[in-house]
Amino acid sequence: MAVTTKTPPRDVRAWTVALAGIGSLLCALDVVVVSTALPTLQADLGANLSDLEWTINAYNLALACLILTGAALGDRFGRRRMFAAGIAVFTAASAAAALSDGVGQLIVARVVQGAGAAVVLPLTLTLIAEAFPAEKRGVAIGLWGGIGGLGVAAGPVLGGAVTEGLSWEWIFWINVPLGVVMIPLALLKLRESRGPRPQLDLTGQVLVASGLLGLTWAPARAPVVGWGSAEVLGALVCGVALLAAFLRWEGRARYPMLPLHYFRNRGFSAANGAVFLQFVSLLGSLFLISQLFQLGLGNSPLDAGLRILVWTATPLFVAPLAGALGDRYGNRPFMIAGMALQAVGLGLLAALTEPGVGYGTLVVPLIVAGVGISMVFPTAANAVTSAVPAADAGVAAAVNNALRELGAVFGVAVAALVFARNGSYASPSSFVDGAVPGLWVTAAVAAAGAGVALFVPRKRPDPGASEVDRTVREAVGA
Repeated sequence: MAVTTKTPPRDVRAWTVALAGIGSLLCALDVVVVSTALPTLQADLGANLSDLEWTINAYNLALACLILTGAALGDRFGRRRMFAAGIAVFTAASAAAALSDGVGQLIVARVVQGAGAAVVLPLTLTLIAEAFPAEKRGVAIGLWGGIGGLGVAAGPVLGGAVTEGLSWEWIFWINVPLGVVMIPLALLKLRESRGPRPQLDLTGQVLVASGLLGLTWAPARAPVVGWGSAEVLGALVCGVALLAAFLRWEGRARYPMLPLHYFRNRGFSAANGAVFLQFVSLLGSLFLISQLFQLGLGNSPLDAGLRILVWTATPLFVAPLAGALGDRYGNRPFMIAGMALQAVGLGLLAALTEPGVGYGTLVVPLIVAGVGISMVFPTAANAVTSAVPAADAGVAAAVNNALRELGAVFGVAVAALVFARNGSYASPSSFVDGAVPGLWVTAAVAAAGAGVALFVPRKRPDPGASEVDRTVREAVGA
């Protein structure tokens, strides 16, 4: 049975937004902060293209595979408690990454980082959904998105500054003091809550984690061994089979970790589909753009981070506004417009990029894409969490974040594949030759996401509907 009480006091809600936002910031920061350091990692650790992909994919893969389990642990053992535990794992793994003296050790540490983030990230949304009534949730999620967007914005700049001014190890050391401070604050300032299920669905957790591992392993390995290889095809087949077994199990489990009837809800399914495509586009383009400014256009790591800032900083300003407007006018128009702007911005960037192109030519496309991305962040999250009963906000947030991370892994893999077929690291011009087709592909994926967002319901759900549904289900013992 879920722990449900009245809306918490204002100071608790403020701490919830702040700590959940910083938790999201840390998780986002460690996706993008590594991207600016990729050329330095290549030189210092003797990393090849596959190694560089894995410094990003190892984190995303662990995060995607374990995120539903992380949400289930929070629902069962307490969201505040597991949030603090996830921060502790993330912090320890960050120190291990900083102490790595080889690319293999770094990749292992990144896997553990991803496991910690898999507990933290879904609970950031769950804590907010539990602390705020539905009619005020969009504003809170917008603020959450803005704070988390700081990680996206600061990542390339911070990665560049640290890599250039200190060493690449410090992109991981910076997580440690933040984590050490956040753990006691979370235990003292957040309100504890649990989900409605008295038991963990252990069989479901094993099946979904294994299935997602297969589906993320395939695109991560495909650029190295080929999409038609036995390894990749076998991983895809196993992943699909295990997820099919998971869905069958969930249909008859007494306490399913993922109630399947949620996927019959058009708002839940369409918003999650759009988010998956957005992150295929976003992480694929980030993988290319962060290197383009250095290897294709000759900028230092810090200069590259500063130039990308006009793209990555937009969530700070746009996400809170989009979240508030989504509460008033509905999430659908902002999701459609945001995905369309992301597609247009990346398409313009692909069309204008050539060897020696000036930064002034690329500023407007970067801003357009950034504004679009920022409009989707809070409205998609709000659409997903509002489509289910309040007690299951953790499940909704986990599905949403799992698809984000699955999209991120596919995005990097697809971008690397397109790049490898059209260009190389041999010279600036050959890098541009590979990056431009990759950017066109990411623009097309974002356009497809706009099409999926058309299926999100026009009106925001009735704020009381989720509570009514929850009350009825509890009354009948569902």
